[in-house]
Amino acid sequence: MIAPNKHAKEQALQALMDRLGYQFKDQALLQLALSHRSLGPKNNERLEFLGDSIVNFVIAEALYRQFPMAKEGQMSRLRAGLVKGVTLAEVGKELQVGECLRLGAGERKSGGQRRESILADAVESIIGAIYLDSDISVCEQRILDWFASRLRSLDLHTNQKDAKTRLQEFLQAHKQALPVYELIQVKGNDHEQMFVMSCQVEMFAIATQAEATSRRIGEQRAAAQALKILEQTIAQERS
Repeated sequence: MIAPNKHAKEQALQALMDRLGYQFKDQALLQLALSHRSLGPKNNERLEFLGDSIVNFVIAEALYRQFPMAKEGQMSRLRAGLVKGVTLAEVGKELQVGECLRLGAGERKSGGQRRESILADAVESIIGAIYLDSDISVCEQRILDWFASRLRSLDLHTNQKDAKTRLQEFLQAHKQALPVYELIQVKGNDHEQMFVMSCQVEMFAIATQAEATSRRIGEQRAAAQALKILEQTIAQERS
C-alpha cells in the first residue's frame, strides 16, 4: 500500500508533467531538476547549467527565424529579455513549479518556493532534464510552447528596457524626482501570496497600483501604468 504522503507527491509530480506538456520516462531526472542546493549535494545545479545553454540556443534560433531582417544587436536584446531571470521565474510560476520544488527546511521556511531566482533556476534545470530524457527536438518544442505568447508579442521597434528603467529615464529627462515604490498589501496564503505594490510619481501627483506574485513584478506593472499616464499627459499638453 502506497503511503498517503508518497501518493500525494506522485500526484503532484504527475500534475506538473501535465502542465509541462511532457511525461518523463525517467522521473528521477525531474526529481533532480526540482532539487535545490539547500537540499544537499545531489541538486539541480548541473542540470541548470545544461538547461541555460539550451534555452539560449532555442530562443536565439526562434528569433533568427522570426525576424529575418533583424540585426545581431536587436536579436541579442530580444533574447536577453526572454531568457533573463525574471522572465524564467514568470514561466515557472505559470507552470506552478514552486509547488513541487524540493528545498532544505530553512529555504522552505523562508519562502524559497516563491523566490524568483530559485524558480528561474528550476525552469532551466527542467529544460536540461527534458533534453536528457528525450532529445533536442522535443526539448525545443516544450520551450517554444512555454514562450509562445512572449515570442508573439515581440516587436523589433519596441524598447526592450523594462518599465522601471524606462520610467526612471523618462523622469530624469524631464528633470523630475524619481518614483517611490511601496508595498501596500500582501494577499493570500503563504504558498500563493499576491503583493500589491504602488508607484508614486511626484510629477503630476500620479500614484498607481498593481498586484503580482512577487514584489518585483508588481513594481514593474505599477511603473508601466505610471509611464503610460505620464506619456499620455505629456502628449495632451503638447496637442
